[in-house]
Amino acid sequence: MRGWCTTMAALLVVPVCLGSQEPKDTVPLNPVVVTATRVAMPASDVPVSVTVLRGTDLAAQGVASVLEALRDVPGATVVQTGSFGGQTSLFLRGGQSNYVKVLVDGVPMNQPGGTFDFANLTTDNIERIEVVRGPASVLYGSDAVTGVVQIFTRPGTASARATVRVQGGTYGTLAVDAEAAGGTHEAGYSVSVSHFSSNGLYAFNNRYLNTVVSGLARAAPDERTEATFTLRYGDAIFHFPTNGSGVPVDPTQFTYGSGPSVGFAVRRSLAPRVDLRLLLATSETTSGFDDAPDSAAGDSSRFQNLDDLRRSSADLQANVHLPAGSVLTVGATVEDEHYRGFNICQTSFGDCTTPPVAAARRNAAVYGQLGGAELGPVSLTAGSRLEDNERFGTYATVRLGAIYRLAADTRVRASAGNAFREPAFGENYSTGYTVGNPNLKPEHSRSWELGLEQSLVRGRASLSATFFDQRFLDMIDYNPNVAAAAPNYYTLAAATANGVELGLRYASTGPLWATASYTYLHTDVTNPGFDSSSGALLATGQPLIRRPKHAGRLDLGYELRQRGTVSLAATYVGDRADRVFPPFPAPPRRITLPSYLRVDVAATLVLRPAEGGTPGLAVTARVENALDHAYEEVKNFPARRRTIFVGGELRFGPQ
Repeated sequence: MRGWCTTMAALLVVPVCLGSQEPKDTVPLNPVVVTATRVAMPASDVPVSVTVLRGTDLAAQGVASVLEALRDVPGATVVQTGSFGGQTSLFLRGGQSNYVKVLVDGVPMNQPGGTFDFANLTTDNIERIEVVRGPASVLYGSDAVTGVVQIFTRPGTASARATVRVQGGTYGTLAVDAEAAGGTHEAGYSVSVSHFSSNGLYAFNNRYLNTVVSGLARAAPDERTEATFTLRYGDAIFHFPTNGSGVPVDPTQFTYGSGPSVGFAVRRSLAPRVDLRLLLATSETTSGFDDAPDSAAGDSSRFQNLDDLRRSSADLQANVHLPAGSVLTVGATVEDEHYRGFNICQTSFGDCTTPPVAAARRNAAVYGQLGGAELGPVSLTAGSRLEDNERFGTYATVRLGAIYRLAADTRVRASAGNAFREPAFGENYSTGYTVGNPNLKPEHSRSWELGLEQSLVRGRASLSATFFDQRFLDMIDYNPNVAAAAPNYYTLAAATANGVELGLRYASTGPLWATASYTYLHTDVTNPGFDSSSGALLATGQPLIRRPKHAGRLDLGYELRQRGTVSLAATYVGDRADRVFPPFPAPPRRITLPSYLRVDVAATLVLRPAEGGTPGLAVTARVENALDHAYEEVKNFPARRRTIFVGGELRFGPQ
């Protein structure tokens, strides 16, 4: 560890010594962000931690999935169960995997209760990804406990262009996608279609297929009005041969999921300082599990389930731009959540199928925020929200933030607030083999952070340091040992997560850019769940599983004089706790997953630029885990070894 810390210190210092020109837009040091306050503001004017990942940068680095993009975010731990398509979770600042709100153009993508699988979310047609760290329930309601990930689709505001890409590589992978976009100030469009397939890591039954369609249409009939329609549809199938212990045993089982997210947003300026925004949103996911009888093994068992989840909402927001430069935001939202599910269970011992389940609930909320109120050198932001949930009643959240500018190049920021997560349908309602608890209260948190940001080398670099502290309370835990018809779920446990995030960004008018970050994280279970054993998921005094105490990231990029790019990303993940499940009746026990270093490299070489009606041609290459290290993000589920993608692009119009 001492050697790693020395290396990271050197990497943080080296980029500052490079270059001697003014910054350019390769790695923007002060991008405009929307997610942090729901109003477009420079990142330096918001009092919370935010990271912006640009779609053009991700494309240049060959990053095709959002899960890979998020590895570049300080405080974010991405965990995937092995192969392409495997269950993928995001732990942000040590919180649970269902503590992050995921939005696509404002449309909530999480299942009710926060669950979201990042395995199938691609970077197709993405303008940028904004990641806000810290409690955000004031603006986004349930699930935004440790942060928000919002994806913005390309708006289509320039001359018509199109790109067709084909890539192939290790594990029998094949990726094909096509994008087109164009527009003017008055109207624009973008559309994308992609298909990815892979044979996976295992010798049998590990096929993965993912097809995604996305699009945006925008119209601005006058200077005061703009309307945007967005659509994203995904359809994925993941075959996996492994049991819960990671052993390949089953040649037939697979999971599947498909569904659209649709958003319609209208913005209208009512007066020079007043604008109104209406967002109508819906997302639906039909997903399930299928395990047909394995005739080769003489197995006649059949297991199948299907879950259909839908969230539909309407959000009306008014922004008043006050003369002093502050913005008053008030809004109201209503949301309907629906769940339908069934399962089939047939074994040699008989039929264990349970009746179909259907449930629904409604949420409503009002919220308000005053942002950017100037009091001398201090800028204040304050907001509150009152949520009314059909199941647990009302819940209030608040968030306060302040920025103090010590000098033109130095700012101190602080924020504090609370957040909540509503129970999932399976926790509230009886679904198949579990008994829900309709009286559950929401999980909630209390958090604060303190940050320092310094501009260096005449604006060519920025250095940041943030300390955060979080308390997770009334965490819902599952109790398998209950009497018949008694609920399996109760609000019981508690935990803490605190740490430090360090980051450095460097840009110049030259060809080089660099970013580096380091995160120290300490988690601790302060109140146990039902299982009090040392191997429990929530055991007193034990860390939360799969959260590394030390993590770091280095990104380097070099532009080849308009002929392409070369990039390198090195990700370090330190030791972290996990659990293994020995054969019954032995109880689960905790183990330590060793640290690993993963290095990815990518290059794009433009062989011929697009000119007139002649398409441009480029070749691409990306190598993930270039050092071919063996490691596991989940115990007994090996991560991919060295993975090589090689392909080409046809480019039409200006890029």
